[in-house]
Amino acid sequence: MKVLAKILLPLLVLGGAGWLTWWLIASKPEPPQQKRPPAVTRVEATRIRPTHYDVILETRGVVQPRTETSLLPEVSGRIEEISSNFREGSFFEAGDLLVRIDRLNYETALTIAESNLAQARTALAEEEARADQALENWKRLGKTGEPGDLALRKPQVAEMQARLKAAEAEVVKAKRDLERTEILAPYAGRVLEQNVDIGQYVTPGTQLAKVYAIDFVEIRLPLNNRQLAFVDLPELYRGNVADSINQPGTPAPEVLLSADLGGQTMNWKGRIVRAEGAIDERTRQLFVVAQVDNPYQRRDDGAPPLKIGLFTDALIRGKTLENVFVIPRSAARAGEEVIVISPDNKIERRAVKPIWSDRDNVIVSAEKGGLEPGEVLCLTPLAYPANGAPVLPTIDGIAPSIEASGPRGKGGPEKAKEKPSESAAPKPPTTELPKAPVTSVTPKESTKEG
Repeated sequence: MKVLAKILLPLLVLGGAGWLTWWLIASKPEPPQQKRPPAVTRVEATRIRPTHYDVILETRGVVQPRTETSLLPEVSGRIEEISSNFREGSFFEAGDLLVRIDRLNYETALTIAESNLAQARTALAEEEARADQALENWKRLGKTGEPGDLALRKPQVAEMQARLKAAEAEVVKAKRDLERTEILAPYAGRVLEQNVDIGQYVTPGTQLAKVYAIDFVEIRLPLNNRQLAFVDLPELYRGNVADSINQPGTPAPEVLLSADLGGQTMNWKGRIVRAEGAIDERTRQLFVVAQVDNPYQRRDDGAPPLKIGLFTDALIRGKTLENVFVIPRSAARAGEEVIVISPDNKIERRAVKPIWSDRDNVIVSAEKGGLEPGEVLCLTPLAYPANGAPVLPTIDGIAPSIEASGPRGKGGPEKAKEKPSESAAPKPPTTELPKAPVTSVTPKESTKEG
């Protein structure tokens, strides 16, 4: 019995303690449920107002010379002299001597031609004297009738006159060939490619060098159909010249070219001077031509000359859009939907109709784009915005306190306790072309428009 009691007593104690614990837990009253207020998301916002926007077109192209010439000799011979400016990359002025071909043979030819000319003149004079003597003899003999041409030696005189003209032509040709032994620069330019040197024998048609003019350079820039609608290009029309666009006095679209040189971004200013006559069949784009004047002048900022063959990014100033809303691209979902915050601080997803977009902004018409002046636009990207969800907006840098997060416009100034936000709402970036020359503008990477 004593052994049994020792075994059962602890079991009874443990069972009683367990039952008491269960009873205490089961009889405990449930605490009152407290409803949590819905989570309110803080967002940056701005009150939209109509403004104007300068469209900037992004493209790129390669620098090319406007005038490029292959220098070819018109006479043959051995090169006896070249100019110090006749080297690749060297500059020269119009009329400068670049190459001289051996003149000896052509000086000899000129001497012979001048000798033949003198002989022809003498022969003509002698023949004319014989003709005069024949006419005197005819009169002295008292012959009747008109003398014949042979009697007056007219055919012989005509032959001597023809020989004189031929001799004169030979002199002109010999002088011209002698002049052509000197290859002169056709304009102020620069040597692009040198193909010959002293001692080399050349013939007519041998390419001596390639040179190009330095008054200005050109850059062919492709524009797609969408971009073409937002820029006024120089156009020519058949018929009345006054109908053409961008006549003298009309400003041409400005262009800012940029390139990364040695880790620095260099800029050059130019203008669109013409559009090509056909759409490229391969890319379905129209090439417009930008011109940069005096690209080889020394600049105050130390920027190097605009080299031929340099690949550049380009920003073209397009049309100015009036009465539009400028929406940061980060605030536009897929470029066609924005979040508007209602007066009671609720989310409203709104579809819009952009008329233009680029990598920074989406432009919406203030008249029929889907937005109204004065509405509050959410600038903070939201992953899963739901219509009617509450938010706490910081409008143009002014953030209301949580206590005043009720409907805007209710409760008066004492209820809407507003305090400045630490970070103001982002402002749409300007579309003004940077002023060249500068060295701190990062070139655009592509011609992507939204």
